Amino acid sequence: MDPLEAISEPRRRELLARMSELGECAVGQLAETVEVTRPAVSQHLRVLLEAGVVTERRSGRHRLYRIDPDGLARARAAIEVFIVNELDDLESAARQRSASTPKTKEHNHG
Repeated sequence: MDPLEAISEPRRRELLARMSELGECAVGQLAETVEVTRPAVSQHLRVLLEAGVVTERRSGRHRLYRIDPDGLARARAAIEVFIVNELDDLESAARQRSASTPKTKEHNHG
């Protein structure tokens, strides 16, 4: 999964926001800050990890997660490309519509 797709899910964005506040944290710590089950937090973190948006480090029997700045930068770049492409598509559609709409002349009666 690419970073843009991974962060498009609202709960994952919420988890990233919490991680930015907490820094490196375990699943349990993160689960305490959101209204979602610990297994669901683990699933979301797995997606973010696969997308390269977070990193994982083992400490004893715990897995600690933190935001990967490079992964977040890739997500940001993907968002920028997406926005530019969408704006280009909108501009093209507007130009096509404008070109295909007959021009009306105003008539002055008087």
